[in-house]
Amino acid sequence: MDRRTFCASMGTWLGTGALFSAPDGLRAIAALAPQVPGRFQLRRIPDVAGGRLTLTARPTLADVGLGMVDAFTLNGSLPSPTIRLREGQSARIDLINELPEPTILHWHGLAVPEAADGHPRLAIPPAATYRYEFAVDQRPGTYWYHPHTHMLTAAQTYRGMGGFLIVESDEEAPLDLPSGQHEIPLLLQDKRLSSTPSLEYPRMGMGRDMMLGYLGNTAFANGVANPTLAVERTRYRLRLLNGSTARIFDLALSNGEPLVLIGTDGGLLEAPTPLERITLAPAERVDVLADFSTSAPGERILLRSVPFEIPGMMMGMDGMGMGRGMRGRMGRGGGVAPVLPQGAAIDLLEVVVMDTEAATAPPLPSRLTTIPPVDVSAGARRRSFRFDSMMMRHTINGRSFALDRVDERVPLGETEVWTFSNASGLPHPVHVHGGQFQVLSRTGGRARRMPWETGLKDTVLVLPGESVDVAVRFVFPGLFLMHCHNLEHEDGAMMSNFEVVD
Repeated sequence: MDRRTFCASMGTWLGTGALFSAPDGLRAIAALAPQVPGRFQLRRIPDVAGGRLTLTARPTLADVGLGMVDAFTLNGSLPSPTIRLREGQSARIDLINELPEPTILHWHGLAVPEAADGHPRLAIPPAATYRYEFAVDQRPGTYWYHPHTHMLTAAQTYRGMGGFLIVESDEEAPLDLPSGQHEIPLLLQDKRLSSTPSLEYPRMGMGRDMMLGYLGNTAFANGVANPTLAVERTRYRLRLLNGSTARIFDLALSNGEPLVLIGTDGGLLEAPTPLERITLAPAERVDVLADFSTSAPGERILLRSVPFEIPGMMMGMDGMGMGRGMRGRMGRGGGVAPVLPQGAAIDLLEVVVMDTEAATAPPLPSRLTTIPPVDVSAGARRRSFRFDSMMMRHTINGRSFALDRVDERVPLGETEVWTFSNASGLPHPVHVHGGQFQVLSRTGGRARRMPWETGLKDTVLVLPGESVDVAVRFVFPGLFLMHCHNLEHEDGAMMSNFEVVD
């Protein structure tokens, strides 16, 4: 049974309640979507704006299209609300923990003081509250937030916690980029579902899931399985976030049209770049433009992850070989889920073009912004970090994470060059807390800086045999983290503390 048939057998059309909220014209999808069994309308994530917010973490019964599931949510929303902040704004956010376990949130990609960064040692117990206070001193861009609870990060993220944090400013106004209903944040994930849908997450032990990461069999976008989105015949801005625990996506449109890359982790690029494919590892973000003005009414276009292989993948655990007979754990209610291996094709979102008048978008500017060049002096300090996975251990420089051990001390305000080397046979998306960095070069493997690595970044994918040089500079003193953002690797102790000292 293929994935589409498998998913179609697990549910029926649920109607329009609590699904994609949009003007009446977009509700035309209600008439179209039932023609594709097993597909469900994309959910528009609720926005919250303003610098004074409360987020309550709680167990919630949530609709994923295929049925109701027990989830962990923030303010009852799956996924978590999209927080919109203004550059220069002061933020005060209270986290209330109504979960049956500790939790803490990390503001991924933001440069914030140590007390606001969400280090796992700051996790709060059930019934407690934690207050974050920080200035939004960021370029406008697509950031996000998610749990960072020691050894529970993967489980809490998988079960539903995590959402967009979008920083806005007047800088983008003259560019006339799509906005309002034509700007769509898309949180892309994979989940492992059995015959009864569930977001239960198994306790990680020794074995394949611990090494590869918890790979699924079903595409999710904005908390909905196998989603469908109705679009008008015009240009859209898609803010794409890979919120999976381990899955890497190689994104493309099924009609062969390019995705026009305009931004990455740390905001806009200097110029728009049309690309046929964009690789997006866990925690990475890209902003792209997709133009449907020349598409025919009723045309169905897939945003998909196309098949790919990872050279040098660990023998017996390669993305395209080992996984073909792979079976998942028993899900609640019975049924054993077949798992899609890393690199398998996945249809992430079906776009249905509505019968509306085509609207020609304004010409794209040739220049979007200016990214200050990195200033790396000849005497800049260099540090090397070796990421390795073997014998069921994930380590950095041969060490497993210790909550209170400081592995590096880094001077405040000085630019350094850090080298991330992958000595293992598994991919590692490396994330550095404390702000953004710039990718300088890559040796081995792909042996070049990718188009989506030319702007500011906070996460970079390092494939087996690759070494990546990045320029880092930190503006806040305190204890911060560097780790692999394959969350099973992170929970398996592939993390390191560094202290920024004044």
